[in-house]
Amino acid sequence: MNREFPTQADVVIVGSGPAGAAYARILSEQSPDANVVMFEVGPLLADPPGIHVKNLPGDARARAQRLSEGPAPRDGASTDTMKGYADASQRLVRPGTFLLPDGYRMPGEDGLPGAAMSSNVGGMGAHWTGACPRPGGKERVDFIDDLDELLSEGERLLGVDDRVFEGAPYSAQVRERLAELLDSERPANRHVAPMPLAVRRQQDGGLVWSGSDVVFGEPTRSNPRFTLIPEALVARVRHEHGQVTGVIVRDQRDCTEHTVDAPVVVVAADALRTPQILWASNVRPHALGRWLNDQPQSVYAVRLRDVESHADVDHDSTEIVPESGVNWVPYTDDDPFHGQVMQLDASPVKLASDDAPKPGTIVGLGWFCAKDLQESDRVEFDDAQLDGYGMPAMRIHYRLTDDDHSMIQRSRQAMMRAAAALGEPLDDRDPLTFAPGASLHYQGTVRMGQVDDGTSVCGPTSEVWGVAGLFVAGNGVIPTAIACNPTLTSVALAVHGARSIAANITSTKG
Repeated sequence: MNREFPTQADVVIVGSGPAGAAYARILSEQSPDANVVMFEVGPLLADPPGIHVKNLPGDARARAQRLSEGPAPRDGASTDTMKGYADASQRLVRPGTFLLPDGYRMPGEDGLPGAAMSSNVGGMGAHWTGACPRPGGKERVDFIDDLDELLSEGERLLGVDDRVFEGAPYSAQVRERLAELLDSERPANRHVAPMPLAVRRQQDGGLVWSGSDVVFGEPTRSNPRFTLIPEALVARVRHEHGQVTGVIVRDQRDCTEHTVDAPVVVVAADALRTPQILWASNVRPHALGRWLNDQPQSVYAVRLRDVESHADVDHDSTEIVPESGVNWVPYTDDDPFHGQVMQLDASPVKLASDDAPKPGTIVGLGWFCAKDLQESDRVEFDDAQLDGYGMPAMRIHYRLTDDDHSMIQRSRQAMMRAAAALGEPLDDRDPLTFAPGASLHYQGTVRMGQVDDGTSVCGPTSEVWGVAGLFVAGNGVIPTAIACNPTLTSVALAVHGARSIAANITSTKG
């Protein structure tokens, strides 16, 4: 049977990831009388909408991952969230994501062979690691005066906690060893610390990971004027004379098209599909798709030295368990990379059969670099060829500069120095640097700017230059070369945009 689509709304939100969910939450709290409709191209995975797949049991998790994998889901039922951690494959495939089938590398360029997306209610927020560090130094968007307050609000919406593993014995030892090595070289506010995580611990000790369901919260779920419609592709944003007028939506179930009138549209697809929708809508400012930013990522693993086994843990598991934890080596301007040190209860590399480690003692290190931002790094769109959703096909132009290669080497050296302070290498292999795109932290393609000078797509509140009522959201809005995990920053910027919409609705109706 055909579904009923609304014909009008006060606000349309395109995409249900953490940034889109933040718009829905703030509008539900601050403009409860506004009719808000959210369209998501992917399916509903489970109840509540936007739940993280780690919170689902094995069979349900595998099903949710397959449903998230776009137009052509893979066969198989892997729920291994560490799958590929030490895989040197150029085209690393993670459960719950799908790769670009082509166009990911142009001749003579590095490209983004690891570029991947998810299509599901909750977006990548149903599959992410939950790491929510705050940006520092040049990572920060310096023209947002109240950024710290916005980051705090983002932490509230995401349910961030930096103490969830504070009782983990190995985690504390890891942090102490890293602090002894590094803290004297760092500003006081960038010392080694527990990683802030979007996760909460239940009374029984179990972990509940935040997805968009946590960001939506009860204020959104109980809002009678909020509607979420899954399996609905927003093909175009409608606009006339510099003003948004609504969207054209294609029902993915029966391929019918529907027109929805709205004076405000928020496109929060992701850093690749948000510019795609604008391009298809003939909203094409010079900076659209440009300044594409990935984070070069290297990983390594060691066995902790001089530690005792604290519990009988199944070390063949890939879950983070109470013996484990996640620690953080923050970015600084002098060391423009970000370290994530995670204790793994299964080795990310194959161990000899007679060399099984004490449970919880294999430590994985991951270092992310800030990119040397270039306007020429971009995603373009081919109107003559369509992707699996019938949208203009993507073409990635992306190069690592000499400065990038130098920074990758510096970050690998910094990671090895940290590793040596923690323990012994598992074998004689060097650190692995993933192929571009593997970070899944793409940014910059609809970047924010202080003024409309051709180097940005939107202003400080995320409203697109020259198209009143059109907002963009997600990691693509971030204009700086950040090395830290970007979700908290993108949610904070979404809060800023949502507040401006709510204030305008209040003043208009007042």
